[in-house]
Amino acid sequence: MITARDMTAAELAALLHFHAEAGVEWLVEDAPVDRQAEFSAERQARQRPAAAAATAAPGTAPAPERRRPEAPQPAPRPAAAVAIPDEHAVTEARFAAESARTLDELRTAVEAFGGCNLKTSARSTVFAAGDPAAGVMVIGPMPSADDDREGAAFSGKAGFLLDRMLAAIGLSRETVLLSTVIPWRPPGDRPPSAPEAAICRPFVERQIELAEPKAVLLLGNFTARFFFGGTGTIHALRGEWREIACGSHAVPAIATLHPQELLTAPASKALAWADLQAFRARLGG
Repeated sequence: MITARDMTAAELAALLHFHAEAGVEWLVEDAPVDRQAEFSAERQARQRPAAAAATAAPGTAPAPERRRPEAPQPAPRPAAAVAIPDEHAVTEARFAAESARTLDELRTAVEAFGGCNLKTSARSTVFAAGDPAAGVMVIGPMPSADDDREGAAFSGKAGFLLDRMLAAIGLSRETVLLSTVIPWRPPGDRPPSAPEAAICRPFVERQIELAEPKAVLLLGNFTARFFFGGTGTIHALRGEWREIACGSHAVPAIATLHPQELLTAPASKALAWADLQAFRARLGG
């Protein structure tokens, strides 16, 4: 009879695979084992030293008790990062943004910034991409799950639709600068809180200041409110040219519906097309 010791690792793996395919779920020994009897014997063996100590003659010192080796203590956990108060985080973000003299330096500053709690749950830091010298910026709200996974703004189905929207007015990802207001995806795609938006504001405003675009296309409800203020919906804020102040620059901007909103409500594509034509006319002028 061939035993397990006589088999190679490959032969053992093949045998186990054969048993699994045959429906075998338990492997038993050749002879039955009385586990209850084993447990009783172990318990009696543990009780004998205590009984012997209790019946020892008076005046005799009990045998020294054997102490079990102490279990190794777990390594201390690193202390949790101390949260930076919102007002200090905004100050640090403003200082980091103003210290950057180029978009590359600003990217490094954003990636190194640790004052926003959104960064702790996000997989990627999404920064501006495209042609900084094109004079055209397209800004969305915050990274989506696709953006966070790919590390680039406007990925997935919404990004594919944006590509078609830009192509309809003679533009592309390579001829504009794409960015987002918030560089990190909020958990569960929730809207950023007011403190989180305030912390991220210096970074996106510095992007606009360094790129010096001739016109900015704002996508979505959150983005329009972020730059224009107020509590109006995108349907109330879209289609009207306004100026947004970024440092010493005042840049004309127009808002329209986000591609994701158009995927949800295709009937609004006519409104977005009118906004895109106005954007194209402004660039041509």
